[in-house]
Amino acid sequence: MEKIITVLQGRKKSAEGLTRNSKLFKSILKAVKDKKAENIVSLDLKKIDEAVADFFILCEAQSHIQLKAIADNVEKVVKEECDETPYHVERGDKWTLVDYVNVVVHIFQEEHRKFYNLESLWGDAGRVEHND
Repeated sequence: MEKIITVLQGRKKSAEGLTRNSKLFKSILKAVKDKKAENIVSLDLKKIDEAVADFFILCEAQSHIQLKAIADNVEKVVKEECDETPYHVERGDKWTLVDYVNVVVHIFQEEHRKFYNLESLWGDAGRVEHND
């Protein structure tokens, strides 16, 4: 967790900001849904001064294999649709982070999501579920 926080604090958001209608945001949602991610939530952090991104997108995988597949698909789809590569990727079997500076994707296995409880840590953020 400390390593992830250090990485996130080491870069700057762009001044222009992002919305849930942006191409990057929609591409990420498409990519996680394509690989059957569950409990997909976005947190709008723009009104929080201490926030390291405009949005967090959080989702769950049932196994480390699915977790890797979701992360790989996020990188693939965003590259194809937006011609962007991540600023940083932090890979693990239980939690993987894909950082596009203004949008940070957190892919968890369920027990790790509950343990770190990012939704609670960023409780002032605007929360939207994307499970359609």
